[in-house]
Amino acid sequence: MQINISQDALDWFKQEMEVAPGEAVRFFVRYGGSSKLQPGFSLGVTKDQPYEMAVQVEQNKVTYFIEQTDVWYFDGHNLQVSVNDDLHELDYSYTK
Repeated sequence: MQINISQDALDWFKQEMEVAPGEAVRFFVRYGGSSKLQPGFSLGVTKDQPYEMAVQVEQNKVTYFIEQTDVWYFDGHNLQVSVNDDLHELDYSYTK
């Protein structure tokens, strides 16, 4: 499993969440919403410190990660993070 973050998403994190070098961003599972992978659940994002990272990627000295407790949600898929140009929000897609 991998996390892939597009350049426009990296810019979004910097502008919208004010993410700075040395910080960490967590992708986490939340109850509710809609998802292509798990009905009744959706993906959230927050600045956080890792506890038990299962997957991580470092970009521009920022760590983006998923905790071990949330791996089930991805069902073996890679996470692709980009920005929806129309909504100016993060867009998640999943590939095997």
